[in-house]
Amino acid sequence: MRSRPSAETGPAIRKLRLARGWTLADLSEHSGVPISTLSRVELGQTLLNYDKLVRLCRALDVDLQGLIAHEAAVTQAPSGRRSIVRAGEGAPVRVGGLNGRAAASDLLAKSFSPILLDLQADEVIDTRPLASMDAELYLLVLDGEVILRSALYAPVTLKAGDAIYFDGRSGHALGATAGARALLVVEGEFEPTTRS
Repeated sequence: MRSRPSAETGPAIRKLRLARGWTLADLSEHSGVPISTLSRVELGQTLLNYDKLVRLCRALDVDLQGLIAHEAAVTQAPSGRRSIVRAGEGAPVRVGGLNGRAAASDLLAKSFSPILLDLQADEVIDTRPLASMDAELYLLVLDGEVILRSALYAPVTLKAGDAIYFDGRSGHALGATAGARALLVVEGEFEPTTRS
């Protein structure tokens, strides 16, 4: 039996989760609902069955009426937010051992975090430890060639214009055959390690 969620169910759950200061992993732990399902629900990509909806309400300490009230409070009006990042600008960050620049770092509560990565040819991908992130990732190669090594799949080489969407929780490492630039889009707020 499917619940009858409105278009605001996902944003309401996200709002309640963030109000508690929880990550998707925290909510998953408290509710028993898989992180991937929670992510898709918050993004409006899937429906919840009644059992999962009740488990989420219990974890968030709200009844179904309370969730409906939060749905009604979620507004879809444009926020007018924007952030301009000029070429070469962006807060320096480290992602999986790589140097990058966080774009739009001045905005809070983002749905995704764009990061520009600069990969050097001398970075040896075969020996780099696999990193993981508690998020879904989208990588778009801007120029050069990028190699993605994964704990689950054979290495893949991506050329300028190629892109890949993958689960950041699986071990992965990025490298380049020559100097390359890529845009990494991280689901949700990314809390990077600032490089010095």
